[in-house]
Amino acid sequence: MSDLFLTVMHGARQVMKAQAVNANNLANASTDGFQAELAHVQAVGEDYELIGAVDFSPGMIRATGRSLDVAVNGEGWLAIETEEGGEGYSRRGDLKIDSFGVMTNGVGHPILGNNGPIALPPFTSVDIAADGTISIQPVGQGPNAMAVVDRIKLVNPDPQTIERGDDGIMRLRSVDGEELIAPPDASVELQTSSLESSNVNAVAEMLKMIDLSRQFEAQIKLVQSSDENSASLASLLRLN
Repeated sequence: MSDLFLTVMHGARQVMKAQAVNANNLANASTDGFQAELAHVQAVGEDYELIGAVDFSPGMIRATGRSLDVAVNGEGWLAIETEEGGEGYSRRGDLKIDSFGVMTNGVGHPILGNNGPIALPPFTSVDIAADGTISIQPVGQGPNAMAVVDRIKLVNPDPQTIERGDDGIMRLRSVDGEELIAPPDASVELQTSSLESSNVNAVAEMLKMIDLSRQFEAQIKLVQSSDENSASLASLLRLN
């Protein structure tokens, strides 16, 4: 098998990976707080390489009027608990309270507070301040009996230290296999009763899909040409 054939096939595989990233972005164009992934195939010498990075630009913030909806105003993240019990980061702020009183985001990841996952006692109403402080009106108490129960952990690590996991959750890059945790950052603010939309530009992603399809077709044509050239060379060798 020729080196050209191997190189072209590798390039086609990289384009397919970029197409998968593009498809995932489009699938999450309406997912609150979603951060798009940037990916393009780049020629490196005689080979191809997939270059990827997270798009940290903020999405548009829209008012919802719902007391449990929050959006990070500017840079920063909400700390969440991952399925493995570790700490991850998200900008998804469609919060809810489950049947056990645990505060989660829209996909069920517990929101972390001062001492782990936030759990609220029975309440009549809840209020979330710009700094993440959570106050409730306990059941049976009047509106003036608001009590502070916890504070959402808000962080703002260097974007260069963040990576997206296979589950779509952001984490700090581990060092020597050790999981790192970002400290709380008091400068991060929330916009309450609001949600941040996905930062995916659907039109740009559709155009990128067309471009990637053309790149893939070009790679396949090169594979076919390589195969035809190999067949022609084999034919000439038989004649000799």
